Amino acid sequence: MPQSKQTRRRSILRATCLCLVGVAGLMGGLMLLENSFIFFPSKYPQGDWQPWRFQGRDTRPIVEDCHLTASDGVKLHGWYCRPPEADGASKWPVLLWLHGNAGHLADRYEVIRQLVQLPAELFILDYRGYGRSGGSPSEQGIYLDGQAAWDYLVDDRGIAPRRIILFGRSLGGAVAVELAGRPGVRPAGLIVESSFTSVPDMAATVMPIMPRVLIRTKLDSINKIGRINLPKLIVHSRDDDIVPFEQGQRLFRAAGEPKQFLELRGVGHNDADLSVASEYFAAMRRFIRGLVPAAR
Repeated sequence: MPQSKQTRRRSILRATCLCLVGVAGLMGGLMLLENSFIFFPSKYPQGDWQPWRFQGRDTRPIVEDCHLTASDGVKLHGWYCRPPEADGASKWPVLLWLHGNAGHLADRYEVIRQLVQLPAELFILDYRGYGRSGGSPSEQGIYLDGQAAWDYLVDDRGIAPRRIILFGRSLGGAVAVELAGRPGVRPAGLIVESSFTSVPDMAATVMPIMPRVLIRTKLDSINKIGRINLPKLIVHSRDDDIVPFEQGQRLFRAAGEPKQFLELRGVGHNDADLSVASEYFAAMRRFIRGLVPAAR
């Protein structure tokens, strides 16, 4: 016998409720696991933690293990890297490198080796949960880590802020933008490379079914960068296969003067620094030489 209209309505209502419960459960699960969808750390001892043993003495940076503590008590680890010809009286610029998402600082050694040849000194920090740093990553946590790195350079190592350039790549770009806008943080300049406007904007690209209002992690550089009154270099590849080029353009448009934009072509998100080495490093050298006289 055919179903009555009332029975059909009840069946439709039941199916709709089950669907809504399922969607709500899925969204709730995504919210509970949000950090695991955003942060992709690798932990020590995974990876090669002594890559310099394969380098020639003339290009091998001096690498010093550094241990510091964030304001909430989390123990952090970083490398302070200097050119092989450096001495204790160096006045070279210091890049505070806030690295990208996956892996840890040891995965960046080849780029470190090239950056110190600008010439520059470089401090690279592993966020909490990455490499040999303790804790687990979160938005507020990695902001504290960025502040701890700044305090370590200025207070513990006695480096003048006018020598320090914040350098944030991808995820680290959001940390660098946040740090540059904090009271008492006054570096010589800011470099933001291959970074995004915000996590909700990225989610709309990679997970469009996720309602933006449910995303608690913001990393909202687009609404912060305009308040930063520092010389800025924004770097992005037109062919970035993870963070859309348009987001780099939007960050540049939102930034106040003085600012520069370096457009890379033909390289993806994870090979921008090395695939166009001559253009990339020449632009980095020009920028830092304009900020730190000792770099000339």
